[in-house]
Amino acid sequence: MQRRRRTLVLSIATLGLATGLAACGDDSGGGGGEETYTLRFNHVLAESEPFHEGFLSWAEAVEERTDGGLTIEVYPSAQLGVEEDIIEQIQGGANIGQNTDAARLGQYVEEVAVVNGPYFVENLDEVEALRDSESMQGYLDELEEQGLKVVSFNWVQTHRHFFTNQPVDTPEDLGGVRVRTPGAPIWQESIRALGAEPVAMDFGEVYSGLQQGAIDGAELVYANIPAANLFEVVDHATETGHILLVNFEVVSADWFNSLPEEYQQILVEEADKAGRETSELMESQIPDIKQQLLDEGMTINEDPDLEAFREAGEGAYEELGLTDVRDQIWEEIGKG
Repeated sequence: MQRRRRTLVLSIATLGLATGLAACGDDSGGGGGEETYTLRFNHVLAESEPFHEGFLSWAEAVEERTDGGLTIEVYPSAQLGVEEDIIEQIQGGANIGQNTDAARLGQYVEEVAVVNGPYFVENLDEVEALRDSESMQGYLDELEEQGLKVVSFNWVQTHRHFFTNQPVDTPEDLGGVRVRTPGAPIWQESIRALGAEPVAMDFGEVYSGLQQGAIDGAELVYANIPAANLFEVVDHATETGHILLVNFEVVSADWFNSLPEEYQQILVEEADKAGRETSELMESQIPDIKQQLLDEGMTINEDPDLEAFREAGEGAYEELGLTDVRDQIWEEIGKG
């Protein structure tokens, strides 16, 4: 099946009126044919990032398995809007999906944010184990009651590290360093606990923020750096691996429940499959990315004081009252 770029044909204002239009009747052949369904899927990453290709693979597999009954249109670079606005539309029942993170979902069910805490999970197997966590599944059920259906959460963008214009080896080295991070509380408190001064900023503004001195660094995954040419405005990478960035693929619960059960199963199965494959691909690409950054003149600290960073990270859980939540999930997945 040939992949093709989807063209943005609806404005955000039009999408806001899309509630209730989850299914479109197929009148081909002159009769009342089977209903077809469309999901417009939004993400903030560039087309050059592996996640975009992964979402296209998910869309292709779903369309093939449903014989065109369910199609996914993928919109990169936040073409449909910012995450917070899209999530509100999803809650309203619109046939839109969003790639997001636990921090943002934690604004609806507070405990979910723990997944974005420092050193919460550290490899793909631990992420997979979250499926068997009774507590985690309970939090996802609470999200669904608020209109947000998580169809998959095994899309992992590898570990986040600090990218700055000064060398960093310990949390103390980040004192007074303004580091970009998303605005949700778990992000802010995590970066503050690790020693830096968090600055809420959209990803698309990071390059100009660094260039203009509004921030001194950012905490991102390796793939973000060449994708946004950030090696032009930062000099140092420090491999703290402080957050394994687990992503959640979210759709409207009402829209999801309007699908035939077979389509629901296919949507979930193919999301999980594409997520695992994309996560493994991103991990395998890190050595090449690191070499590219070295060739661009960056310095990489592969051996910072991780024990000090892990200890400092405890402060985020304590500040947000999530220590017991973390410990309970760790017990359920056999991590301790």
